[in-house]
Formats: sequence, structure tokens, C-alpha cells
Amino acid sequence: MKFAIGAVSLLLALSPATTAGENNGKHLFILSGQSNMAGMKPEVSFIPAVTKAFGKDNIIVTKSAYSGASIRSWAKTNHEFPPPTRGRVPKVRGHFYKTLIDGVKTAIKGKSLKTVTFVWMQGESDLNNTAYDVYLKELIWQIQSDINFKDINIVIGRISDCGLDRPKRLEGKKYIRKTQQEFAEAHPRGAWVDTDDLNDKKQPDGTIVHDLHYTPEGYKILGQRFADKAIALIKANS
Repeated sequence: MKFAIGAVSLLLALSPATTAGENNGKHLFILSGQSNMAGMKPEVSFIPAVTKAFGKDNIIVTKSAYSGASIRSWAKTNHEFPPPTRGRVPKVRGHFYKTLIDGVKTAIKGKSLKTVTFVWMQGESDLNNTAYDVYLKELIWQIQSDINFKDINIVIGRISDCGLDRPKRLEGKKYIRKTQQEFAEAHPRGAWVDTDDLNDKKQPDGTIVHDLHYTPEGYKILGQRFADKAIALIKANS
């Protein structure tokens, strides 16, 4: 499966405008990342799950995803010294973030928020990025600042086992996977999702290939897992 390099943006404001008598607020879910987030259709499993948990009038879901993009395209500041000049280094740092936050601001305009959950599926384009965890911190801080909401829940999709059998990419893969897992586990409102079983594609000769992108069923499961972790974080911190 191949994804065109570009944006996949989704804006679903699943609630009417806030009324004067409404004070509970909405549950906002911000979905972002690169191609495996682009390939996940929230309406298939993620939205049904959070709707069942909180009610369709109480959720807002936004999605903004770009194929083949480094986290440097979301975080606005360079955290590598000297700054890298090769690889997935955008000319303008954080240039994809504007699409993300503009969509969020449109979705929440005139509404009060009860919780905010950021769901992140990205990392394959950062195998040589030694400051990945710092960029993650900055990205979360950007969202907190721009929507003026401090206690954000974080759900990270750990990149899959694709490439773990290739020596050239092994160390970078192991580093990003370890960083994502440790970051989520250390965050007071964090969780991570395993994706190693979502990309298993059977070949005609019966062998299994751990592909970069997931199977149709894999994307459905990914949405459900993201929703399960998000719901658990919200309930644990409510």
C-alpha cells in the first residue's frame, strides 16, 4: 500500500454549539502523524468507540496527517546541534503544525473543553533524529499553549517492527521505538499502543512480510486501540 506525499485532513465536530446551560464541556481528540495515521479512518473504529464511551454530542475529533514527514515538520524549533542538513529536514520547521492547529481551533470555536487527548502515530521518518523526545515535548507544549489547555492526555502509536530485520535501519528503529514507549510511560497522562501485529502481510509463498503500512484490518484495530487507551486515560484522570 502506498500513500501519496501530502496531507490527509479530517475535521469532525460531532456536537452542536455550546449553549449557556452546558457546563460539562467536550472531549477533544487530536489525531496526527504520518502515513499510518493517514491510512487510519477514524470513522471506522475510533469514533464509534469514543462515541459509545462519551456520547456523540460530547466528542470532537480532528485529524491531520502527512506521509513521509519528520516530527520536525510539526515542532517549530530545532533541537539538534548542529542542525541536520540531510534527511527529512523541512525548509520551515513546524510547517505542518499550522494545518493541525487551525483545524483544532475551528472545531472547538464556541465550545468548552472537558478533556483533550493527543493521538500521535509517527516516527519512521526520524530514525536518525537523536532529539525525538525533545521534539515530542515541544509539540505537546505547542498544543497546550495554542488551545490554552494544560492537562493533555497523550497516546503514542509505537512504530512497528518493519525494518527490524534490516541492519542498516535496526538501530534507528530500536531507538525510536524505545523513545516512544519510555516517553509515554513517563508521562503522567500518557499511554502507548503496540502496532507490531498490524502490518503482517502474507505473501503467495506463505511467508509473512512486516510491511511499512498496515493491512485494512490492521488500521481498524489501530483505531480501536487508540480509542481504548484514550478512554482509559480520560476515565483514570476524571
